[in-house]
Amino acid sequence: MTRRYVGLVVVGDTVTVVDAQVPDNNDSPITILSDTTWTLQKGDRGPALSVIHQRCADYLRENEIGLVVVKASALPTGAVRLAVLGSAEVRGVVISAAASVSEVEILSKAVISRTYGERKVDEYLKDDGFWGEHIEGGKLRKTSREAAMLIIAARSR
Repeated sequence: MTRRYVGLVVVGDTVTVVDAQVPDNNDSPITILSDTTWTLQKGDRGPALSVIHQRCADYLRENEIGLVVVKASALPTGAVRLAVLGSAEVRGVVISAAASVSEVEILSKAVISRTYGERKVDEYLKDDGFWGEHIEGGKLRKTSREAAMLIIAARSR
C-alpha cells in the first residue's frame, strides 16, 4: 500500500512542490509523481496570497494528498530583512491551505539532521548516490531535493 505525500519549501515568493507516492516499506524508494514550482503572482500582495492559498488547497484536495511536509522557518543568522518576512508570510499561507485539507507536518533542517541518518541534511542533498537509492519515477530537479528530503524524513518518523 502507498500514500501520497507532498513536500513544500518556500523561498521568497516561490514554493517548490514535490509530490510523491510513498510505500509503507521504509526501505523502498519513493516515486516522484511531480516536481513543480508555484510563484506568487505580481501585483497586490493580499490577492496574490489568496491565489496561492487556493492553488495549494485545490491541488492537495484534487490529488488526495495524505500528508504535507513543510520546511520550517530557520532562525536568521543576521539582521532580519523584508525578504525573510515575505517568505514567512507565504509559508504561513501555504501551511494554512494545507491544513484545511490534509495532515501537515512542519520539519526543520536541524530536526532532520538530528533524527534522520548519520549525516546533516546538506550532505544528503549533495549526494547523487543517495538520491539514486531513495527515489524513482519522475525527474527530480537538484533544487527540489530539499522538498523530497522532507518526504523521506517524514516517512520514517
